[in-house]
Amino acid sequence: MTLLSIGHLTLPIDDPLLKFLLELIIILGAPLLLNKIKVPHLLGLIIAGALVGPNGFHLLARDSSVVVTGTTGLLYIMFLAGLEIDMGDIKKNKWKSLTFSAYTFVFPFTLGLFGGYYVLGFNVLTAVLFASLFSSHTLIVYPYVSRLGISKNIAVNITLGGTMVTDVLSLMVLAVVVGMTQGEVGAGFWARLSISMVVFVLIVLLLFPLLARWFFKRVEDKISQYIFVLVMIYLAALLSELAGVEAIIGAFFAGLALNRLIPRGSTLMNRVEFVGNALFIPFFLISVGMLIDFKVFFRGWETLGVAAVMLVASIGGKFLAAYATRKTFRLTKDEGMLIFGMSTASAAATLASVMVGYNIILSETPAGEPVRLLNEHVLNGSILLILISCTISSFVSMASAQWIAEADNENTMSGNNPEEEHILLAVNHEETIEAVVNLGLLVRAKTGASKLFALNIINDEKNESSIKNAEKILHLAVDTAAAADVELTPLTRYDNDVVAGVGNVIKEQQITDLVVALEDDKGFSPSFAYNLYNGYLQNEKVNVLVYRATQPLSTVKRYIVLLPPLAEKEPGFFYALLRVWNIGRNAGAKMTFYATEDTQKVLERILSKVSIEAEFRRLEHWRDAGQIASGLNADEALIALMARQGMVSYNREMRRLPDFLNEHLRRHNYLLIFPFPEEEGLMEKRSVSNNRDFMAIGNVISRVFR
Repeated sequence: MTLLSIGHLTLPIDDPLLKFLLELIIILGAPLLLNKIKVPHLLGLIIAGALVGPNGFHLLARDSSVVVTGTTGLLYIMFLAGLEIDMGDIKKNKWKSLTFSAYTFVFPFTLGLFGGYYVLGFNVLTAVLFASLFSSHTLIVYPYVSRLGISKNIAVNITLGGTMVTDVLSLMVLAVVVGMTQGEVGAGFWARLSISMVVFVLIVLLLFPLLARWFFKRVEDKISQYIFVLVMIYLAALLSELAGVEAIIGAFFAGLALNRLIPRGSTLMNRVEFVGNALFIPFFLISVGMLIDFKVFFRGWETLGVAAVMLVASIGGKFLAAYATRKTFRLTKDEGMLIFGMSTASAAATLASVMVGYNIILSETPAGEPVRLLNEHVLNGSILLILISCTISSFVSMASAQWIAEADNENTMSGNNPEEEHILLAVNHEETIEAVVNLGLLVRAKTGASKLFALNIINDEKNESSIKNAEKILHLAVDTAAAADVELTPLTRYDNDVVAGVGNVIKEQQITDLVVALEDDKGFSPSFAYNLYNGYLQNEKVNVLVYRATQPLSTVKRYIVLLPPLAEKEPGFFYALLRVWNIGRNAGAKMTFYATEDTQKVLERILSKVSIEAEFRRLEHWRDAGQIASGLNADEALIALMARQGMVSYNREMRRLPDFLNEHLRRHNYLLIFPFPEEEGLMEKRSVSNNRDFMAIGNVISRVFR
């Protein structure tokens, strides 16, 4: 490679500091410049990569450092896609995803096979591999679609599920074609491939969660937890390659494996998304741009002809697949276009397949020229395909995603939405801060109307040590919330009576939910029980949540939810249930509801509007609650919907629950929710006996979850 010297500077730049600085300037400058002209900045990063790369001004070489960071970015995109998938939605929409995967594989494959065999004159084996290039796609726009808050939209969910299937299928075609060219396809080949894939899936989906749960329980250092996540991504990618498929499939499965262990809105999730979106994913887009060589399109008509066939097969096939999916499942026009936009981009799997086919030499011409499985015209055409498909994907996805996000916002603002929620976290003990803040992050709604407060009561004299301790506790609470990119307002109050101080703050800040954490070593002490029943529960318009944590929230597999008979008759039932639903949705844990038949009917109506993994079991009498709770397995937690004395669902057995918890659930997490008793709550003033009211409240909950 020839180096151009400019003073002490050589091109391409080989100084590591200057290289990294230039890449950071590109990452910083692309969004600022292109946002003004309404160009998606991910497209700007690709174009910038082409300009500074070896086929542009040659400022940077696509060396090992670029390849490593770019590969990490690609793996990161697939990992985030698997990590942010709602498993409840996946199970609910699995047939939709499978249908879309069939469409998005068959349509482009058919067009590519026809074009390769009949138009370009390839032999059958080459035509099959050529056709498989267009069935896969790369989710380069997913991080940006997710930022708009529509990652739970059905179109996104269908596309994510279909991506996994179609990418595996296209890469399987690649493996089979390569095996056939080498004469290896037979019973042994299929047996090896099948066994290796089964072993890979079992290791990642079964062993990875066990290993991660063990690690997160024992290691609290946030940096170590993030490094552990990176190790899991690369390890899954390596195992995927060993199994005979591309590394991106391994990264996607790693996201699925850790899906329930990295709650949405948690500190770790925020770090994973922040580092990926700030560094690794932009580096990947720049590395993709470095592959683009505009000069090849002017070297002959044959390359342009091959590229035209590739564009029609890929983009046309993806459009037909998205259109068929939209019509099959009666999606909106914007949702259909979002599916098309997200599935249009060809980069990772396409490029991998092209390079494999290009490097396979079938024979030599009499002149000694190699006859390749995929010739250089296909290789050059794939570069044009990457550029155009990524451009179309960027514009279409961002436009349709923006329309969907705006429609969701309009529905939320115009509908029967819960009023502004103010959640107060009582933090008087340093060892409970992280647990109570994480619970507050989990139960809150995702809307901007949600506010978090942390309160520390100083009931001693205003001495310096008490003030410093309060400042330390509140500072830790603020830092914990800030690590999840959530603003938390610290409050300090001087009061001789802690309960009275909390009550006054509830009135001053219009608190809707009070979260109180129990100390791990004390549990439900007599003094706390007295303060609860004679103090905190006297605030009539506030939900009171009593929480005890013995393990991180992210490591809980299942929540056992106990609902007393007639719970659905309480005015605050639906708002309290929203808290339970938020836990199930954000933590990704399974929920098992124990309730009467009447209560189950209400739950099933609401469940039709939202997607969490839930099952229902019969609970006829509250006296059976103790037996159910005592049967909790390891990594299971208890949520009990309680009632205050005088409420219709109140049972005298509830007063015995604190002693029961101290005796039987010392090693489990548990959460007691006391709904507000007032008829004027945060939800609509409607009779729960009316079916339309159930559906209206279900609509409210579903909007909050979007």
